[in-house]
Amino acid sequence: MRDANQIVAEVHEELKQRAVPGTTTRELDELAERIAIKRKAKCAFKGYRGYPNCLCTSLNEVIVHGIPSDRVLKEGDILSLDFGVIYNGFYGDAAVTIPIGQSSETAENLMRTTEKCLDKAIGLMYEGNRLADVSAVIQGHAEKNGYSVVRDFVGHGIGRSLHEDPQVPNYGKSGTGIRLKRGMVLAVEPMVNLGDWGIRILKDGWTAVTKDGSLSAHFEHSVAITDNGPCVLSKLQ
Repeated sequence: MRDANQIVAEVHEELKQRAVPGTTTRELDELAERIAIKRKAKCAFKGYRGYPNCLCTSLNEVIVHGIPSDRVLKEGDILSLDFGVIYNGFYGDAAVTIPIGQSSETAENLMRTTEKCLDKAIGLMYEGNRLADVSAVIQGHAEKNGYSVVRDFVGHGIGRSLHEDPQVPNYGKSGTGIRLKRGMVLAVEPMVNLGDWGIRILKDGWTAVTKDGSLSAHFEHSVAITDNGPCVLSKLQ
């Protein structure tokens, strides 16, 4: 699984360099697919439940599952890049939200807080802790900073399938839920909105946007529970 997730991490690094004003999200999708093919990996999202592309490109008010298109990235946009592969029978999955050019202080604070939610969650991923400890710290940090966490989409187990049990909500009550066990691999993915947590699905059946039109940010890592604590498989080594 580390190999699959390292390919995902490499793709993200390339995409960050190419995601500049004037680039289209379709171009980023094509780049991600080329790199995956070069590494002899298969794009995990393409064809999954009918999804048409390799990459999810979620701009500004789009929370998740934005479909790449000929839309041109503009200065001040924020863009979530969610990507996964299958390599040697195992899945890798991770997401990052980045500014396009220079973004506003409001957007920067949202992205910084969302990434910190993920960092805090990973910091609790030790054998014996409860799953909801992870969920609660995400919710707590987001709400302490005046944001809301999306409730309609959750993180998940990952391994030989893209989505496995258990689900990993971004909200919950600490001290509840199953206990984390060595050998588990969880894709933890805070989705945090500037405004209300309500969502709306567009007519394409995929694109999820904030109901109130506010900005949203999304970060994700695939994390293994080991004897030595959490191991972030999708962090570039």
